[in-house]
Amino acid sequence: MIEQVTAERDTPIHSAPRQGPIEPMPAAPTGWVRRHPIAAFFTIALAFSWAAWLPWAFGEQEGAAAALFIVGGLGPPIAAAIVVRATGGSVRAWARGLLDWRVPGRYWAFALGLGPALLLVINAALAMIGYEVDLAALPERVLNWIVSLVVIAIVGGGLEELGWRHFALPRLQRRFSPLAATFLLGSVWGAWHIPAYGTPLAIVVPLVLATFYTWLYNASGSVLLCVVLHGNITASIDQLLLTRDSTTVDLTIFGAYVAATVAVIVFTKGRLGYRTRADERLPGEPQAIEAVPSEALPGETALSPTPG
Repeated sequence: MIEQVTAERDTPIHSAPRQGPIEPMPAAPTGWVRRHPIAAFFTIALAFSWAAWLPWAFGEQEGAAAALFIVGGLGPPIAAAIVVRATGGSVRAWARGLLDWRVPGRYWAFALGLGPALLLVINAALAMIGYEVDLAALPERVLNWIVSLVVIAIVGGGLEELGWRHFALPRLQRRFSPLAATFLLGSVWGAWHIPAYGTPLAIVVPLVLATFYTWLYNASGSVLLCVVLHGNITASIDQLLLTRDSTTVDLTIFGAYVAATVAVIVFTKGRLGYRTRADERLPGEPQAIEAVPSEALPGETALSPTPG
């Protein structure tokens, strides 16, 4: 009896360290997404959109195929939401960036003015080489441009930017220079368009235009402005080109894009508006949890680190 009491007295009541709830091991797909969020985003975005665009790519462009074409354009934001969720981030906090409209007016001027400015230069250049520019059509075209900008921003591709610029770009810039990140993202963005346009050449224009979006997002921090810019550039080329289309016209448009891109790169010295922030949390990234010091139990001596 004495031995039993002695054994119970010598056994510490709290001999085992306290532990929080044990999290289950993540399933294999979720684990891969957590380890490779950028690759997972690209894979899901391309798979979702290309699957939805298959009927369009094979010539079916009415009815259900047209509806699927619009749905396919949502591949990037859907992919980003899936990866944010799988990596423990807040989808709501990430999507809230779409409401960030309070930015300096100069960034709104860029988002709304770049497309018309480029088309002004393009129309002038075409007039100088002998093309007939129909200025009488301009008032009607401006009204069409406004309507097209709104429609494109909402359902015609603008929401892609939640994925490309508000998810992938900040994560790529954490690993690569702004120019390298823009080149990588622009290449995938361009390749993503191939089934929609039916030619591998679809990669070229997005690759060039990506520089404008990178600068605007880095400088303003607003993905909403990137959505507006997306609608603006597409609406401008659709509505504000005041002459007939031809190979020469296409080359003139592309040349204007390249010249403007080079100007942005030179003006920003290749930084494209990027400012290093070591403690910055990426959009949708889980908030770091600070370690809580272990608390000594009543009657228990707090352990202190042994000097070494």
